[in-house]
Amino acid sequence: MTLEQIRIILVEPAGPLNVGAVARVMKNMGLSQLVLVNPQCDPWGEEARRMAVHGDDVLAQARQVESLPEALQGCYHAVATTGREGTVPLPLETPRVVFPWLRAQNAPSAVIFGREDSGLTNQELHYAQRCVSIPANPVYPSLNLAQAVAVCAYELYQTTPEDLPPALRPTTAPLETLEGYYQHLEQVLLQIGYLYPHTAGAKMEKFRRLYGRADLTPQEVALLRGILRQMTWFVQQAKKEV
Repeated sequence: MTLEQIRIILVEPAGPLNVGAVARVMKNMGLSQLVLVNPQCDPWGEEARRMAVHGDDVLAQARQVESLPEALQGCYHAVATTGREGTVPLPLETPRVVFPWLRAQNAPSAVIFGREDSGLTNQELHYAQRCVSIPANPVYPSLNLAQAVAVCAYELYQTTPEDLPPALRPTTAPLETLEGYYQHLEQVLLQIGYLYPHTAGAKMEKFRRLYGRADLTPQEVALLRGILRQMTWFVQQAKKEV
């Protein structure tokens, strides 16, 4: 994978200086795709452009979208970043462990960064297959958004072809295909009574982790959705016979 295939996603960034600084460090490290999810500032204003310096072309071509699923459209793999511990639904790994794996995937991928004050929610973390936490001094481990992007961008840039393990599944299903399956699965499991509305969220988190580890292909997702369609048909036939 080339660095041009990796997009940096900022979820609801609040500081234009941070956005500009992110564009600058992306230029430094050979990254060019910046996606802004519902920014809470003017990402193309004077402050952002001043901080971007020679990364102004990265900033100028940044895309703005309304939601994280929209930002991830076309991606096959995603890594989420967080500074939280304990309540995070995915195992925390270091950039040096995860990014060689990401670079080894021969498909468009993303690294997701959260809000300056609160990071990513657990629901947003579930859109990724792996979760990165940057090792830092435990006395004060919190990093500024632009600093966190800089560390991750550096690790991505420093990963050389010799470091890359063989791609495990070069035909992994796109993330939007998986999301469609998760929505379908939840609908059917509610219909047959396996899930209940008040516990569906927690159960679906476990399914997402399970399938995230499986690295499903498009054909495997289609197979699973075929099972769901057959289950729906069977339930409908059973109701007619009652």
